[in-house]
Order: sequence, then C-alpha cells, then structure tokens
Amino acid sequence: MTKQGTLPQAGQSGHAELKARLLFVLFAIFVYRIGTHIPVPGIDNEAFRSLFTSTDSVLSMFNMFSGGAVERMSIFALGIIPYISASIIMQLLTVAVPYLEQLKKEGEAGRRQITQLTRYGTLLLAAVQSFFIATGFASTEGYVFLNVDGEVPLSFYVSAVTALTCGTMFLMWLGEQITERGISNGISILIFAGIVSGLPSAISETVSSASTGGGMHPAAVLAVLVFALAIVAFVVFMERGQRRITINYAKRQQGRHMQAAQSSHLPLKVNMAGVIPPIFASSLVLIPGSFNLFSDNVEREGVSWEILTTITRLLEPNTPLYFIVFGAAVIFFCYFYTAVTFNPREVAENLKRSGAFVPGIRPGEQTARYIDGVSARLTFFGALYIAAVSLFPQSIVTSLGAPFYFGGTSILIVVVVVMDFMAQVQSHLMSSQYASLMKKSNQKGADGRAGLFR
Repeated sequence: MTKQGTLPQAGQSGHAELKARLLFVLFAIFVYRIGTHIPVPGIDNEAFRSLFTSTDSVLSMFNMFSGGAVERMSIFALGIIPYISASIIMQLLTVAVPYLEQLKKEGEAGRRQITQLTRYGTLLLAAVQSFFIATGFASTEGYVFLNVDGEVPLSFYVSAVTALTCGTMFLMWLGEQITERGISNGISILIFAGIVSGLPSAISETVSSASTGGGMHPAAVLAVLVFALAIVAFVVFMERGQRRITINYAKRQQGRHMQAAQSSHLPLKVNMAGVIPPIFASSLVLIPGSFNLFSDNVEREGVSWEILTTITRLLEPNTPLYFIVFGAAVIFFCYFYTAVTFNPREVAENLKRSGAFVPGIRPGEQTARYIDGVSARLTFFGALYIAAVSLFPQSIVTSLGAPFYFGGTSILIVVVVVMDFMAQVQSHLMSSQYASLMKKSNQKGADGRAGLFR
C-alpha cells in the first residue's frame, strides 16, 4: 500500500529501464570488440598484416568499417556489409516485385517476413564472399598454414567460410538485439563502434609520425583537425535544420465546451534519411573490392579478374569515377530511403482525420501533393549536403595523406549516430518523467485530492 508523500515508482522504473538499455548497448559493443580480435582458423595473421600495410586504400576502408577486424582477419572481417547489401537489394525488390510490395502493406506480419528474407539474403551473400576470401587466401603463398603434404587442407575452406559467415550472421543478430533491447539503430551503433575504436590509434599515429618528420607536416595535421571540427559543427547545424509546415486545427465542440482553433506545425528535417545513404553508398562502392581483395594472386592461377580489377581500381577513393558513383548513390538512396520511410499520403490522411489542415491547401489529395513537394525539395538539398560532406572532406584528407577516419563519411556517421542516440535517450527520460507525473496524479486522486483522473 502506497504511503502519502512517497515518490511514485513510475519514474524510477523508467530510469531503471533506460539504465538497463544503456548497459545492454555497452555489453553488445564489448562483445563486438572481443570478436574483432578472434582470428579465422588456419590463417597466418602476421603474413597477412604485412600485406595489409602495403595494400591499396580499398582494404583500408574495409578495415575502418569493420573496426580493425580486416587487419587482424578476425571472424568479423566481413563486418555488417553483407547485411547492408541484402537490405539494399530487398528494399529495391520491394518496389519492383508485387509479392514483396504486398507483404510490405500487411503491417507487422509482412515486415517480419521481409526481415526473414533479408536474413536469408545476408546468409547467401556472406557465404559467397567468405568463399571468395578463402579461395584468395588458399591461392596466395604464405598466408595459410599448410598440412604435412605442403597443401592447403580442405578443413581450411570449411573453417574459414564457416567462421566468416557465422561472424556476419552474429553481427546481424547483435544489431537486431541492440535495436530491440538497447537504444538507437543497432547496425548504426556497430558501425559507429568500429569507426570510433580506430580513432585513438589513427590520431596517435598521425601525431607521432608528424613529430618525427616521417609523415604529414605538423601544420597539415593541425589543419586536418581544425577542418574535422568544422565539419562536425556543420553536420550538427544541418541535422538540426527543419522546414516547419504550419498546421491549423478547426474549432471543435467537446461536450458543452467549444475549443478554440489552434495552430501547430509539421516539422520536416532537411536530412530525413539520416546516416543510411552514406552507409549504403559505401557498401555499394566496396562490393567490387570485396570480391577482388586477392585478385592479383588468383589471376596467376589462370582465373581472369581483369574487368573486376579495373573496376576496383577505378573506384578507389579520390578518383573521378569514385566521386561520380558515390555521389550518385548517395543522392539515389536519400530519395529512395525517404520514399520508403515517409509517406505524404498517410500524413495527409492523419491530418484530415484529426481535423487539421495546411492554410491555403485543401485537405486530402492536395495536402499530400503539397507535403510531397516540400519533402522532395528538402531531400534534394539534404542529398547534396550528405554527398558534399562525404566527398569533399575525403578528397582533402586523402590528398594530405591523413587516415580515412578523418574523412567526411566517417565523421558524418559518428556525428549523426551520436545525435540520434542522445535524442532517444532524452526521449526515454521525458517519457519516464511523464509517467511519473501521471502516476502521481493518480495517487492524489485516490487520496481524495485534486488529480487528473478522479
């Protein structure tokens, strides 16, 4: 029995739930970081690390998104990229295939089926990419521990493909658990954790090489750091940008009382797609490189990879084709993801049912077209902003010889994920405070005093 004057338990339970979610996110990141240090069986990591130090920038980008797992050739070396690629394919097929489009309209049950199909696609892509990587290692002398006969054992293919595929599937499951039991989007959190884990070493290596005179000039290092801070400030400014559409509510009679007309606004963000477009675009650009990591060695065995090798080299960062393909992919995914997640007709119908209207616009179809036009213009500027932030800083950083961690894509992902994380934390705190107030009002009403519910 609750005593008078005691604090309500709703706020305490809300804070306890938030604490549990935060601890789960930290625990998931801890598990993820442990997995990046578990090597694939049968591979000579020291020999592969020597290859990594002399390889091109495509592999460095892989290493950045995987949190250093590629450099150590761990079971998480493929990272979450197969899942992202499968999600891209599934979302494109949802528009093109009537059966998948119908599933999407079936609500929660259809969404679960689409999610299950995405998992199967992830398994297939991870298995194919794992097989290519295992074949590349087996065809390269010095990277695989041989058996007593001096040959690559069959067990290596089985263990390597199994370890890499299971690593990707585990990351997919872990990301889903973070989304469900933690805070923010799980996949974004894992990518964020991978990028942030490499930032301290990248900064220390850059500063130490500049101090010894073996790397960048100290003035260039300072310029890169100042430029990165400026990009962070610009990203925060743009992510908070909104276009507020004025919404008026007609007079309504509730019982014997007439409610006066009210005015509000419908906020539309400049970047409604969030961090998804640069992640999708990076995964798309890295797909040829994922099949071509060891193309030079496999080619000596008689397998022709000339076309794939040429495409990979043309798509290296800071090349003209890379700028064109990456920029076009970012703009496409901005429009595509916004169209998938934001439905102007649904918003217009909700406004009409609640008795709200846009001044000067008729409710219903005209309101939907108006909101769609505003959304299209915002998406255009948002796509240009994301493409510019992803590409322009990357070209400057690459030309100065700085690590990829100081590039626009990594900064954009880190800043947007942190802002989304903090927004959801504040949302949980606000909901717990409201629950506490409502609980307190109920208790006062039960005691015979003034309350909201009597």
